[in-house]
Amino acid sequence: MYAKYIKRILDFVLSLCALIVLSPLLLILIILGAVFMGGNPFFTQQRPGKDEKIFKLIKFRTMDNRKDKNGNLLPDDVRLNKYGRILRSTSLDELPELVNILVGDMAIVGPRPQLVRDMVFMTDEQRKRHTVRQGLTGLAQVNGRNAIKWEDKLSYDLKYIENITFFGDVKIILKTVVNVFKRDGISEEGMATAADLGDYLLSEGKVSKAEYDQKQREAVELLRI
Repeated sequence: MYAKYIKRILDFVLSLCALIVLSPLLLILIILGAVFMGGNPFFTQQRPGKDEKIFKLIKFRTMDNRKDKNGNLLPDDVRLNKYGRILRSTSLDELPELVNILVGDMAIVGPRPQLVRDMVFMTDEQRKRHTVRQGLTGLAQVNGRNAIKWEDKLSYDLKYIENITFFGDVKIILKTVVNVFKRDGISEEGMATAADLGDYLLSEGKVSKAEYDQKQREAVELLRI
């Protein structure tokens, strides 16, 4: 009853209230983002949502567009400037996702929406995480976030969808608030951003280079549809 009907109603009401209450902060972050990022403060990216339907995730940009002399973007750790690091460490970059929740692309609690190029490397069992709306926070996020292995992250996602309850969601939200203040698990150790699933599997020898290249092509095709 809760997962099928009440959860979506609560997501809509709470995201709308949050957008109204946080509107002054959002306006300030939009202005600061435009200044420190040299233009558009928003970052959008196509992600697989419920039933693997592709939607545009909205975040505040944390990396600028600095390029080398050949016009190629500089590495992530270089483009992640001081302002971007503050946004990430406080999770303020996630606030625009309230709009995704409001329109029904996402939920407040659920498996985090990964990249399309991550999804194609998941097993059929792991892809069951897309049978529900993806969340602003989730069970994996309160159990290590980006600091845990991909297998553990996806295992937590599957564990969550097996038993979605109101009190379970409340517990995850409260734990998320605590983790935000503690700034736990923001990224993998020694990395500006978390490694893609395909890159991780290739580095661990769990997929061949041929399989890796094939899956990457599959992801590109999905994004073209």
